[in-house]
Amino acid sequence: MPTIDLTPLYRSFIGSDHLATLIEAANRAEKQSSYPPYNIELIDEFKYRITMAVAGFSQQDVIVEVQDNTLRIAGKKLADPKQAERKFLHKGISERGFERKFQLGDNVKVMAADMELGLLHIDLQRLIPEAKKPQRISIGGGD
Repeated sequence: MPTIDLTPLYRSFIGSDHLATLIEAANRAEKQSSYPPYNIELIDEFKYRITMAVAGFSQQDVIVEVQDNTLRIAGKKLADPKQAERKFLHKGISERGFERKFQLGDNVKVMAADMELGLLHIDLQRLIPEAKKPQRISIGGGD
């Protein structure tokens, strides 16, 4: 991906350095592995759901955490002595460790995480602060 020069943006917009940080994070995200596969779904105007295929992983094998607007999902299979004894003729289910990061927008919060049928579901919601909600101003009420 070519490097983007944001210098003209800095001349006109105060505080746009945050945008540069987001673009850098998106560029790093492109270099992530495609494993495990996932979907990002828009439920409604303010709700999202990430669904990740984590076949072979249990709830204890997966970590979901948020820090500094970054959602980190990591999975690592715990060592199982029974697995060492098994002999596969073909092993198509990877079960390898993974780590995937998502940059969350301002005011996007993780509401819940659940796992069923080999799918990890993470529900997110954009919460609008009171200060940013529209405010109705009464007309002629200045007396």
